[in-house]
Amino acid sequence: MSNNIAPTIALRNGVAMPQLGLGTWPMDDAEATRAVSGALQMGYRLIDTAENYRNEAGVGAGIRASGVARDQLFVTTKFNREWHSVEGPRQACEASLKRLGLDYIDLLLIHWPNPKQDRYVEAFQGLTRLLETGLVRAIGTSNFTVPHLQRLLGQGLVPHVNQIQLDPYHLRSDIVALHQAHGIVTETWSPIGRGGDMLADPAIAAVAKRHGRTPAQVVLRWHTQRGFVPAPKSSDPARQAQNLNIFDFQLSDDEIAALNALDRPDPNMLDAERFGH
Repeated sequence: MSNNIAPTIALRNGVAMPQLGLGTWPMDDAEATRAVSGALQMGYRLIDTAENYRNEAGVGAGIRASGVARDQLFVTTKFNREWHSVEGPRQACEASLKRLGLDYIDLLLIHWPNPKQDRYVEAFQGLTRLLETGLVRAIGTSNFTVPHLQRLLGQGLVPHVNQIQLDPYHLRSDIVALHQAHGIVTETWSPIGRGGDMLADPAIAAVAKRHGRTPAQVVLRWHTQRGFVPAPKSSDPARQAQNLNIFDFQLSDDEIAALNALDRPDPNMLDAERFGH
């Protein structure tokens, strides 16, 4: 078993969250079982899944097959809009626990705000109640934008984590600034792009060449040095190992600035005002 384990970052309630994880969308159960088991044996400790991925059973099987003790792991899952009510998160949590085969979840997130339904405030109120039961260790949101977060904050509701799409092409600076002002950890999905051409960008390639690293390693190091928690998806063992092996080199301030300068508008980005499940 590898000793190559990511450092942790402290959430507002003191829970330690590994600073790099394995994303599992869009794996099916069989692929998730293999990918999760191999990743945990390699040194991964954070696994990210969701009700909507329909692979929680496979993730749970991978955890059991890995041989890694449960108390060494950090398991994140998310629930859909049908559970947006004060009582809903408990029902969603219990259903996820059954599929995962676990006794507790480390981080439970509201997957999308679904503002047209307008029940996400109640859903978060339900999460705060759930936190008191011990079935979850931390609570948060996913894909919440500044207005959604401000509405929660205005009622004294502060997520431990908000997971958003973020990479050098999508800096999301307004959301990140709000996170930093309120001690909310930024977890990033699709941190190395969604099958686009970002990893071939000359600015990223130049930094990678300078460090003798892959473009993906450079982008993931950019995430962690900025204080984010990236969760790249990969079921390929060689790529999993590369993604985890990023904590033994450092990007300079100029290199981070060069990647920050790549931010650009993206009209195809999912809009949390319209998209959700």
